Amino acid sequence: MNDRQTPPAHPRPGTDRPRLLPSHLRRPVIGAPMAGGPTTPELIAAVAEAGGLGMIGSGYLDAAGTRTEIARVRELTDAPFGVNVFLLDERDSAVALASAGGSEALQRYIEAVGPVAQRLGIELAAAPAFTDFDQDATIAALVDDPVAVVSFTFGIPDPDVVRSLQGVDTAVVVTVAGVADARRAVEAGADWLSVQSAEAGGHRSTTTVGEEPDGISTVELVRAVRRALPEVPFVAAGGISTPEDVAAALEAGADGVQLGTVLLRTPEAGTSALHRAALGDPRFTESRPTRCYTGRYARSLVNRFVAGIDPIAPAAYPHLHLLTGPMRKAAAQAGDVEVPPLWAGSRWRAADAYADRPAAEVVTELWDGAAALP
Repeated sequence: MNDRQTPPAHPRPGTDRPRLLPSHLRRPVIGAPMAGGPTTPELIAAVAEAGGLGMIGSGYLDAAGTRTEIARVRELTDAPFGVNVFLLDERDSAVALASAGGSEALQRYIEAVGPVAQRLGIELAAAPAFTDFDQDATIAALVDDPVAVVSFTFGIPDPDVVRSLQGVDTAVVVTVAGVADARRAVEAGADWLSVQSAEAGGHRSTTTVGEEPDGISTVELVRAVRRALPEVPFVAAGGISTPEDVAAALEAGADGVQLGTVLLRTPEAGTSALHRAALGDPRFTESRPTRCYTGRYARSLVNRFVAGIDPIAPAAYPHLHLLTGPMRKAAAQAGDVEVPPLWAGSRWRAADAYADRPAAEVVTELWDGAAALP
């Protein structure tokens, strides 16, 4: 466990209390904002009960949906919690798709997945358009009705956005996948960082759609960011499933950890029955980053869809996400484990030890277990 001194936090306007940092938590454990269903208000409240910080995954919600989720969490807990926002840029999306082959590449993908959709009785959209999932209105809603923390994924917010959130006492966090982006986030005014390695399940938070993510481990990335930014608070994300994983991240220089995959099978999570079963299914022997579901790299268990479609999936986000959404939903409803995404970090097997355990117990045992290690 590292004993590095945490630098003073920025004071809140008109108060003696600082904006929330990992060091202010009883257990500096962040419940990953797993958008699309797994992170429920109940899971957020359970993480908070254990002394951590739960996060709403608002990535695919509009502003009204985000407000509704905030209200639901507040009904369950008085503890601090946060909201994660996806930052999408239409120009970046267009550049990535053009570099990947443009409309021709998208059409080849549509033709390749067509038989799967047909078998499931789903008609694919011919030309899914860009959307930013209501990000500006969502940010405005979070300024109007503040929460303790707002984090950003897929981009670095403008300094004006950072200042507007900090002006209502909200701590701003940026999810980064490398040292260069960590520096840029700090320059933009971020209070702290979520440092996400290649071991993380689900989407990797690169700041451009076309970027090819590296394969760096959590410990390696934490060490690199700590060397580059010795006084910046941050938590480590990616493949953290045991007390030993927690201890290794802290020893490397992190101020806390973020848990995702290890929480997917807790009773409070909204993970589908199909996904829960797959995480414990011995037939699955590999998790791999793939663009095949959304057009951005995201780590999933390797089923037949990943194995067959990954080689031709273009860098087209959010186009592929919109295109495959109905198909993924239909496959899950049909119990077809070979089609939908089965998000899983690199150490999903180690998470078996915590399957079906209450989330508060998981958070407590991982953090306290790390502290008790020799």
